[in-house]
Amino acid sequence: MARGIYVSATTPGSGKSLIALGVAEALHTRTGRIGFFKPVVLGESPDEDPMVALMRSRFHLAPDVCRGGLTAREVRRLLAEGQREEIDSRCVEVFAEIATHVDIVVVEGTDLTGQDSAVEFALNARLANDLGCPVIAVVSGRDRTPEEIADAVDVARKELYAAHCSLLVMMVNRADPEHIDQIHAVIRPGLSHRPVYVLPELTEISRPTTGEVSGALRLRQIAGSADMEREVSGVKVAAMSVANFIGALESGDLVIVPGDRADVMVGALASTFSPEFPVPAAMMLTGGLPPDPHVLPLLAQAPFPVFVYDEDTYHAARGVSEVRSEIWTGHRRKVASALGAWSQHVDDDELVERLNLPRPDTMTPLRFLHELIGRARAQRKRIVLPEGTDVRILRAAEILRRRDVCDLTLLGSEAEVREIAAANGVSLTGIDVVNPALSPLRERFAEEYARLRAHRGVDLAKALEVMLDVSYFGTMMVQLGIVDGMVSGAAHTTAHTIRPALEFVKTVPGVKIVSSVFLMLLADRVLVYGDCAVNPDPDEAQLADIALASAETAAQFGVKPRVAMLSYSTGGSGTGESVDKVRRATELVRGRRPDLAVEGPIQYDAAVDASIAASKLPGSDVAGQATVFIFPDLNTGNNTYKAVQQSAGAVAVGPVLQGLRKPVNDLSRGCTVEDIVNTVAITAIQAQQTAQQNTAQQNPQQNPQPTAQEN
Repeated sequence: MARGIYVSATTPGSGKSLIALGVAEALHTRTGRIGFFKPVVLGESPDEDPMVALMRSRFHLAPDVCRGGLTAREVRRLLAEGQREEIDSRCVEVFAEIATHVDIVVVEGTDLTGQDSAVEFALNARLANDLGCPVIAVVSGRDRTPEEIADAVDVARKELYAAHCSLLVMMVNRADPEHIDQIHAVIRPGLSHRPVYVLPELTEISRPTTGEVSGALRLRQIAGSADMEREVSGVKVAAMSVANFIGALESGDLVIVPGDRADVMVGALASTFSPEFPVPAAMMLTGGLPPDPHVLPLLAQAPFPVFVYDEDTYHAARGVSEVRSEIWTGHRRKVASALGAWSQHVDDDELVERLNLPRPDTMTPLRFLHELIGRARAQRKRIVLPEGTDVRILRAAEILRRRDVCDLTLLGSEAEVREIAAANGVSLTGIDVVNPALSPLRERFAEEYARLRAHRGVDLAKALEVMLDVSYFGTMMVQLGIVDGMVSGAAHTTAHTIRPALEFVKTVPGVKIVSSVFLMLLADRVLVYGDCAVNPDPDEAQLADIALASAETAAQFGVKPRVAMLSYSTGGSGTGESVDKVRRATELVRGRRPDLAVEGPIQYDAAVDASIAASKLPGSDVAGQATVFIFPDLNTGNNTYKAVQQSAGAVAVGPVLQGLRKPVNDLSRGCTVEDIVNTVAITAIQAQQTAQQNTAQQNPQQNPQPTAQEN
């Protein structure tokens, strides 16, 4: 039966759901199949618990491995009737059913928010023992001094030991961010002398969204944006003149105003038209009073939602103040903030090492994407995003910042970028914004561009004009090492993204063309397809370049390269110009990389299916187990990747550009926020690899190249 980990609060208000989420993230990335069990749920039925819903969504868990046990009402009744054994037996039964399908189960205990927290503590301790789970004990640091937190940790340890629990790790959550170092200094080590992890209070999680406020107070939306993920950072009640009210208004405020105060409504709306003025999170019209018919069309254009509340202003303000926000709401920005804090303050490898769990052989899409984020975060790089006025780019930048993946620079008019961000409820805290037109770097970049392109007749005046183009400006930032990589293409063509890099970043020595691959995430492995986006009809030398670059990209992302040079013929069974081109390209690859496993020409079925490979190409090191697939032309590659994506349900990550001396990557103009996040993570990893290669060239004896691992 699978092992389990019991996440248990030892004090009320510990925020243990964040810990459960972080533990699940760490385990899922390193162990494969996980389950989630919440013995006591908050809803009316075990399937209605919000944390169960979040875990199912976040980790793509089936209902049979992500479940609740009993409702809080059932538990109270059984305790009152003296039937504690019934609680225990039902929980053990559900846990056992989950454990038959997974490698490890994350169990989240109760919140200690009931009338008798001692009873709940005893219940959690008993369940942890009955389920055979070591305990992650969570202490709340909120409103406590470092010394009080250290005492609370000691008390929790003693109580858990007294209950005969196996203590895996102590964690302090919701601590004052300014006291983290002091808390570490005063906490006394336990018997294992292992670290006690301390996580800060996160205001981003505790702030409710407009959707949460609307749902809790049953508001009716009558105008404005439909964005229900805007964070409410404060509340302003309009009980003063418009001038004084605007002076007190701050971005993210929920404005509560009587329905007959048209002056305040128009004033709040007008403040959104200038980047110097704040943008509210939402507006709430009270008293059940409809707005003036002349004002309603104006409110329809508001970049924030406008609600109506039938009660008076006092009850509205009181109701908003009572709305609680939790990590389990599943809003991606809250989840990103939680996982960012986890990554900064918890050593996943050390934590998982305590469990001594085997690493899985398979690689699922979700695990691969999670590992991308972890690898990008491991060696911090700076990535420039030239399309700073695209809302998708802004949302992705906020997610990346909250998850602490890398440093970011946005390009564009700072006033325009910040205005668009504010209008869409996006925080740019910790993200640099550079305006190429006003930047002192422009002249330096122009001088360098004029020098590099002098043979093309480019003078300084022309170069200054060219550097107004965000793609050229961003690429020059990469070229001169001001940033480590660039991601563009959400609002520009592939040619516009690549052209500057071709002009002056240039290709890696020995590589003549820039090409691309897609990382195809299947249910249990990762395959690499190239070229599917750049080169229409490569000749044999270019095809060899694509194969070598694709093999290197595969190794960068943990895929052991076994290269299949695809054709409509396998081995020597066919002839024709296209087959001969693939055959010659294969020989070029073998000549340049004798150590690389490569086969061609080979048909796709013989490359992936062992039984077909045994009959068509017996004895091949690649046939039947290829991981890198090189298509003879763009038509074949592009259609194949899309067919596999749509028909097999594969996740296609890319295109990932390869062959350039420094990382520049292209986005599809139909990309999603998640696509941008993944591409930035890929670019950061490529930048890490570039830095390692540069170091290895300078110190060849001290920097051996890493080897790829099997999927």
